[in-house]
Amino acid sequence: MSTRVAVMSIIVENEDNIEKLNSILHEYGEYVIGRMGIPYRVKNINIISIALDAPQDAISSLSGKLGKLFGISVKTAYSGIISEDSKEGK
Repeated sequence: MSTRVAVMSIIVENEDNIEKLNSILHEYGEYVIGRMGIPYRVKNINIISIALDAPQDAISSLSGKLGKLFGISVKTAYSGIISEDSKEGK
């Protein structure tokens, strides 16, 4: 199966949905390379970056599920390189 590396940027403006967001991210945990969360208390928001190595449909599905949550914005940047699943060699 071919995969792409992508970086997903998430802005959380509604803390009521953080539990749902974390639950969805957990569902896709096998594809997560790394995660960084920054609370920006001055603006009362949270900024999360997720690095992924996943099939295109999994990245799109994750982005769509997160984007449906109220008060959460998602944007994804993709690498142009498509490769065979790197997890099989691990």
